[in-house]
Amino acid sequence: MKIDMSKVSTGVKGLDLTLNGGLLSQRTYLVHGGPGTGKTTLGLHFLNAGILIGEQVLFISLQESEQALKDNNEGRGFDLEKIHFLDISPTSDFFVKSQTYDIFSPADVEREPLTEKIVSVVRQIKPKRVFIDPITQFRYFSSDIFQFRKQVLSFLKYLVENGITVMFTSEFSEANPDEDLQFMADGIITIKDSVSGFQISVEKARGMDFRFGPNYMKIKKEGIVVYPRVVPENELKNIDFECISTGIEKLDQMLHGGIERGTITIFTGPSGVGKTTCGMQTMKTAASRGEKCLVYSFEEEVEMIVSRCESIGIKARSLINDGLLVMKKIEPLQYSSDEFAYLVDTDVHELNARIVMIDSISGYKLSLRGDDLQSKIHALCKHLQSQGVAILIINEVEFITGDFRITDDHFSHLADNVVFLRYIEINSELRKTIGVLKKRLSGFQRSIREISITSQGIEIGPELKEYRGILKGVPVSVDGE
Repeated sequence: MKIDMSKVSTGVKGLDLTLNGGLLSQRTYLVHGGPGTGKTTLGLHFLNAGILIGEQVLFISLQESEQALKDNNEGRGFDLEKIHFLDISPTSDFFVKSQTYDIFSPADVEREPLTEKIVSVVRQIKPKRVFIDPITQFRYFSSDIFQFRKQVLSFLKYLVENGITVMFTSEFSEANPDEDLQFMADGIITIKDSVSGFQISVEKARGMDFRFGPNYMKIKKEGIVVYPRVVPENELKNIDFECISTGIEKLDQMLHGGIERGTITIFTGPSGVGKTTCGMQTMKTAASRGEKCLVYSFEEEVEMIVSRCESIGIKARSLINDGLLVMKKIEPLQYSSDEFAYLVDTDVHELNARIVMIDSISGYKLSLRGDDLQSKIHALCKHLQSQGVAILIINEVEFITGDFRITDDHFSHLADNVVFLRYIEINSELRKTIGVLKKRLSGFQRSIREISITSQGIEIGPELKEYRGILKGVPVSVDGE
């Protein structure tokens, strides 16, 4: 028999991406997971994807009745009327008319009519996809483990040899593990329920490449949604590190021209010092050049940011109306870090965005739900960087004055550029300063200057040469006065 290397969709876009296009046709796939993890729902997605391309599909149910399946999945968008159901689940008659077998075991008596029923339906409808839920029920039609393995393997081979792609689920426990089924299957898709939510991963897929590792999954009203992990490229290729302006003349001078495309810039400092404002000026300047820009706010409402920008001369609203500046409010408790990364990646591709701003890391951390901040923000930023996207990260440090630190979360190594803003106290007056701490692709001015935000915009003054100890927040006059 000629091996078919074509692929078929699982019916879940994000899962297809982790499989680099879908499942190999005419293979067998085990969906492995505990109760309530969405195994049956995934099977319905798989069958519905076949219906959409005109295939005949078959659902073999050994536990839940056809009517119960339809009732439980009504409103999810599945075309349940076009799915052929072979309902082999026990009925109430089994209990009422319970039979005992004095000579033969139940397996010997019931296996043959069951096999005939399945073969008859397969021959009749000639399905291209079959979903079996759960296949472990066949254990009860087998006299021992050896017979079960032999019968299931033979059954799966029969379906595949008839040109069918098979997906099946299992019920497992410590007393009844399903390792035997894992060895039989050509592929394994595992769903786990964790503190951070459902995680879905491809653990085995004979004859094809796939993205290894867990991916965040949600079960919504419309069914399963998978958010593939964003994975950075191994190396940066064909990136034009063109220098682009921040729109703040003195800051551009301090940065020796501005920031480069494909770099990661951190604006860091305590609350209220002007980090977001500097970031928004940079985004406004890029959008005014005709570039598509994306801003994700984890803390402030978009309208508040826009109104604040308008009040100091940063005309963001017209750029939003023109579609050049896209701003989204992200509620971190409703998004996982993987879900957010997938959203950003999708937006960047759909809009062909060239610059992205994340405001701020403090809000982003709430979406992690126990995941490691450094690995998640590294993966997202490096992935965007590999596409030549410039990234701005707004980072808030806890202390207003005192010992200077870039971040409280130890991810400053990720930055190509670091711009710090700092409060200082002079003669009992609170003032703001700005400086550049790091720039990978060029030199930069090492001076510290005063910055103020007025109704006319952002103003940066001359170097504060007359003071020392500025980074501690309480500077001392060089003259000692």
